[in-house]
Amino acid sequence: MTPEDVAAACAAWTWVPESATTVETDELLLVRYPAWFTQPLALLRLEPRRPLDDAVGEVMERAREHDVDELLWWVPLGSPEGLEDAVVALGGVVDETLDVLALDLTGPAVDLDVPTDVELRWNTDVATERDAQIVQTSVFGDEMPPDEELVSAARTAATTVPAGEGGCLVAYLDGRPVGASGLAVGDHVARLWGGSVLEDARGHGVYRALLSARLDYAREHGLTMGLVKGRVETSGPILRRAGFSVFGQELSYVVPLR
Repeated sequence: MTPEDVAAACAAWTWVPESATTVETDELLLVRYPAWFTQPLALLRLEPRRPLDDAVGEVMERAREHDVDELLWWVPLGSPEGLEDAVVALGGVVDETLDVLALDLTGPAVDLDVPTDVELRWNTDVATERDAQIVQTSVFGDEMPPDEELVSAARTAATTVPAGEGGCLVAYLDGRPVGASGLAVGDHVARLWGGSVLEDARGHGVYRALLSARLDYAREHGLTMGLVKGRVETSGPILRRAGFSVFGQELSYVVPLR
């Protein structure tokens, strides 16, 4: 598992909700998220095939076609030289810094000392999907999706989870949903996303339980790389203790559009 392998896996990892709208060319991917997302507009990919200033100018032109005040601009691994400086020159301010961590799943598993009182369920029914959203909206600050979105997500997971294509795992303490995290599959890669634990439930091993279960699932279905973008000060240390290595960082900037 080389740095080039990890960078390629990162470049292939973009998630766009079915209900989102996109502007996509061979150079860029701009996503307008549904109304229940806190950040309505994000640039997920920029791969210029011309001078950088020209590509950046097109991003801003297309972003300003949307009736929003700001753009969340991700600068992933392998971004062109000078891109961060260009974003800062536009007034961009760092919003989040994520460690890019990867794990060779063909090696021995690390014992994460998972507590026995944490119950885990996949989101293969609407009630569990609703619990997942309750946790994640509380942690990440989004709004609850409408019921039809919950039904659609649960119906999808009922197919993908048993097929080895992932889903969202929900953690419970004493019957109460306190954590949630997802796994998506790309080629041989287990993409771990959305790790979240309610503040009053932290320190009880909930995140470790969610992580351990997803890694077990990935190994059971023949995946060879675990990939996650973890917050530097929260999930990052836990992931490193679980055997993940840091291969770089990805930053997001908030760029004003008005």
